[in-house]
Amino acid sequence: MARIAGVDIPDNKRGEIALTYIFGIGKSTAQRILTEAGVDWDKKVQDWSDDESTAIRNIISENFKVEGVLKSEIQMSIKRLMDIGCYRGLRHRKGLPVRGQRTKNNSRTRKGKRKTVANKKKATK
Repeated sequence: MARIAGVDIPDNKRGEIALTYIFGIGKSTAQRILTEAGVDWDKKVQDWSDDESTAIRNIISENFKVEGVLKSEIQMSIKRLMDIGCYRGLRHRKGLPVRGQRTKNNSRTRKGKRKTVANKKKATK
């Protein structure tokens, strides 16, 4: 297995797909990295030479924020929103959807498991 940016990427996959296992690199970014390194997109990771994998490693480390650095930057951005008390920050703090989705019926991923509230029983006469 090749190790790039602290992640073991699978050997039996095409380079374009294998690079997407790194947090912060999607398909189009992977294609750009491989083009810059001069590696064919369809070439499998196990077929990469040492020079090619070193070139890819250097491009990623110099030009992209990935894995831990990117995750900490995202957390800092969310913390900043919460500290200044803007609408998006309040939604993060309450654990509700941040980007304008409705919450009456859906948004179970953000709100968590349903908390059923029982009706009050009417007193019999």
